[in-house]
Amino acid sequence: MLSRRMMGGAAGLALAMAATAAPAAAQGSPAETTFDRIRRTKKLRSAAVVGGAPYYHKDLATGQWRGFYVDLLRMLAEELECELELGETTWGNAVLDLQSNKIDIFFGLNPTPKRALVVDFSVPCFSNAFSFVTRRGFQARTWDELNRPEVKIAVDTGSSQDQVVTRLCPRASVSRFKSADEATMAVQSGRADAQCLVLILALTAKKKLPTLGDVLVPTPVFATTSNAGFRREADKTWRDYVNTWIEFNKGLGAVRSAIVSNMELVGISEADFPPGVTL
Repeated sequence: MLSRRMMGGAAGLALAMAATAAPAAAQGSPAETTFDRIRRTKKLRSAAVVGGAPYYHKDLATGQWRGFYVDLLRMLAEELECELELGETTWGNAVLDLQSNKIDIFFGLNPTPKRALVVDFSVPCFSNAFSFVTRRGFQARTWDELNRPEVKIAVDTGSSQDQVVTRLCPRASVSRFKSADEATMAVQSGRADAQCLVLILALTAKKKLPTLGDVLVPTPVFATTSNAGFRREADKTWRDYVNTWIEFNKGLGAVRSAIVSNMELVGISEADFPPGVTL
């Protein structure tokens, strides 16, 4: 049997361990919400996409990030009085980064039913019409004219463009590529007639590669929205806060100002938008 002294010492040691472990458990608790962690650590974690201008643009000489979603992230971090930690990701990996809790938010996701199964979305930041960049000489005006077996369409696999083409052009010959850049090269080389992109990216591709054909917004006009994405959690405080922040800054014109000013990174302006199509 243990002596009273030994029992007392063991009890004291257990109490001491419990006292020191309690704060650590509170700080590292799996139950801590994203919003609470941001407020506690004063750090906002997000990620940017290399080559994603005008959304994200990294200056290779300085390592500095620009782009309208970078501006929005900095504005959000300033509002929260915290430091922005900006890593790198890809359009395809952003949802996985949210799911694995590597980042707290990612701006630039188009909400789709498949993505909505695993992550939450904010209110829209702006609307973006589904468009095409074409090879020279290719003519089409409507979705029906694109939905023909002889039409070769390129998309980046798993994207919202992939999903809309699958739905609206089931009779077309669709080639799926790992990245949007590879799909663009297929059009430039003549292996595809057109590549489906949201309008801002279609205008960007045309500016970068003048040898491409036209930027086509087929009728009727269908559009997606560009939103922020969040890790799925029971507590919706973080999502609700960002929704309030987006709506407030849209009302002030700050979101639109960030978008328009950063389109200059790729040499496009609102004047380049097709008639009748707006953000």
